[in-house]
Amino acid sequence: MGKQTRLYEDHLKSKGKMVDFAGWDMPIHYGSQIEEHNSVRQSAGVFDVSHMTVVDIAGEDAQPYLRYLLANDVGRLGTAGDALYSAMLNHEGNVLDDLIVYRMEDRYRLVVNCATRAKDLRWLIQNSDGFRVSIEEKPHLAILAIHGPESINKCCELVPPESASRIKELKYFQGVALGDWFVARTGYTGELGLEFIIPEEAASEFWSNLLSIGVNPIGLGARDTLRLEAGMNLYGQDMDETTSPLAANMERTIAYDPPDREFIGRPALIAHNEMRKAGEIPVLVGLVLEGRGMLRNGQKVLTDLGHGLITSGGFSPTLKHSIALARIPDNSSSCEVELRGKDTSVRIVEPNFVRFGKKVFK
Repeated sequence: MGKQTRLYEDHLKSKGKMVDFAGWDMPIHYGSQIEEHNSVRQSAGVFDVSHMTVVDIAGEDAQPYLRYLLANDVGRLGTAGDALYSAMLNHEGNVLDDLIVYRMEDRYRLVVNCATRAKDLRWLIQNSDGFRVSIEEKPHLAILAIHGPESINKCCELVPPESASRIKELKYFQGVALGDWFVARTGYTGELGLEFIIPEEAASEFWSNLLSIGVNPIGLGARDTLRLEAGMNLYGQDMDETTSPLAANMERTIAYDPPDREFIGRPALIAHNEMRKAGEIPVLVGLVLEGRGMLRNGQKVLTDLGHGLITSGGFSPTLKHSIALARIPDNSSSCEVELRGKDTSVRIVEPNFVRFGKKVFK
């Protein structure tokens, strides 16, 4: 048996099928992955993501430390509650992890992937020399993500009116502290939504209250198809510590300005950019198969400029056909994949398929 979140018994009560996920016992679905996916696109669903790792960074050097540690620039976070998405790179300029960082009143809060927890914590500590900071993991916090077109209104039914007003004012990538609860407009589905970081002892009651007003429990299976439709990377699958962010559609996570800011991986990224100009860095694109067949993780593809690989693929419940993320030579104009022994053409599109329940690629 693996590690369990505080909501383990709640998952069993909802007939969750439990599987191992990076050492955690987590629900893959509660009966129908397709129905769970559609409920997020059409109404609202709640995910238990308490297996993710929360780390607080405090101290007088917290900001300069994170400006050195991360490829994106926390100096851009103007006020408490502001958030950004960032790559954390190694010295070779490759992706150690992707994460969200929030600016709090007196510290910064990182939310990192559970599968990279030990590696990330070691890296945070190793690179803190010379900075007056404290690095504190927060294992007694739970994280519930509520997403879908009705998610914000549903959540506001369960909090006091003053809190509801503050939640409704949030813009994307903003959060607000409500006592010992922290609520943010961030997520992994391409829908409206909120993430609640709360004391774990409050998680079961909040979960039950959400279910009582028609918010459906959602497992990891639907979480994966939702994030694939939204063109969002999964660490360890779409990128890892051998992958440049330039080859993972992650350039938005890099802040090159101001030019005098030193951060881990910056010199290597300069070399990566030169390699890309020479056509030596592949790109992460979207693939669309509108006919019969299934695009799957690990399938090889062939473009007019050479070979590539599908990093994430599967059936899109929203679009009713198969889609994928694939790493292929830059500037490729055509692509084929072998399906049932036959080379089949697939369309190359931007790596973003569905947002707010609607098709977004051409």
